[in-house]
Amino acid sequence: MEKFVTLGQNKRSCANDARSPQKRMKLESDEKIKEEEEEEEEDAILAEFSHPVPWQKIEAEGLDCDYALLFSKEEADHLFKQLEEEVVYSTGEEAKVQVFGKVYNIPRKQATYGDADLTYTYSGVTRLASPWTPTLEYIRDAVTKTTGHTFNFVLVNRYKDGQDHIGEHRDDERELDPLCPIASVSFGAARDFIFRHRDARGKQTRRQIEPVKLELAHGSMLLMNSPTNTFWYHSLPVRKKITLPRINLTFRRILVDRKK
Repeated sequence: MEKFVTLGQNKRSCANDARSPQKRMKLESDEKIKEEEEEEEEDAILAEFSHPVPWQKIEAEGLDCDYALLFSKEEADHLFKQLEEEVVYSTGEEAKVQVFGKVYNIPRKQATYGDADLTYTYSGVTRLASPWTPTLEYIRDAVTKTTGHTFNFVLVNRYKDGQDHIGEHRDDERELDPLCPIASVSFGAARDFIFRHRDARGKQTRRQIEPVKLELAHGSMLLMNSPTNTFWYHSLPVRKKITLPRINLTFRRILVDRKK
């Protein structure tokens, strides 16, 4: 995880300094004050960007992810309820995607939120981001405090039950900042999440690489670091025994300059 820490360098006066003892004491006192101020600044940065959560590292060839429970059950329950009240999902043509030239209904509900006038193109369609809601802002800021990364866009997916799903895909659009991970935050029913290497897909696989399977829990965050989305597809498959809804938020950073 990145920790935005700027380490200060200690500057000591030379032992052979010919200046008076009083001046040396004054300089040493000033240096001590400066060091204490730098330490306080470092502590403030750590407090802002390194929210203490226990991380689990998930790695494979070309796959680098970090997983943690970001919210307690009580807070996750509250946030789920707030999201149900605030988020407005797409309807009509905006509730469709284009795959290999064909248009399909999305087997889940979707919404896009983010900074003003921001758009994002995926699955053959371009979405305009709605203004951040208070709850989405709160969750976004919690993700930033935990990871040290800032995000200007979120894709919201709501799965009404285990029949709703998302097929194998990669979040590798060119307008995404390659230096920023994608932060996936989950609320509601725990669902299986499967990574599959690009060389191990289809009937004629080129290599035997085992898929990586996770269960994304209520209140959890999965951080997909580079180069994960270059080599691995991910999906949320159908699970007929799941009867409860799930809301997933994938926070991203879109390169505004590149869009211009």
